[in-house]
Amino acid sequence: MDVISIPKTGENYRLIYDTKGRFRLHPIRDEDAKQSVQFGQKGIPYLNTHDGRTIRYPDPLIKANDTIKIDLETNKVVDFIKFDMGNVVMVT
Repeated sequence: MDVISIPKTGENYRLIYDTKGRFRLHPIRDEDAKQSVQFGQKGIPYLNTHDGRTIRYPDPLIKANDTIKIDLETNKVVDFIKFDMGNVVMVT
């Protein structure tokens, strides 16, 4: 689920896929829109995913808004896609 922020209006939305197979924009709070790599006790980096997972020691190249691919059995980051101009993705 991607987050869409509109700075001029201060609105934030989460792009979700509904039960009828359509994309919908769901309004969210500012706090929910700011998911990024954080630092815990003693400076240990970690990141939080939209489904509540916490991953410690992520790749230092992963930044806010990047898309990560996770191995669900090991809970490790397998690959990531940088959030850059021109990158087009659709996850089904």
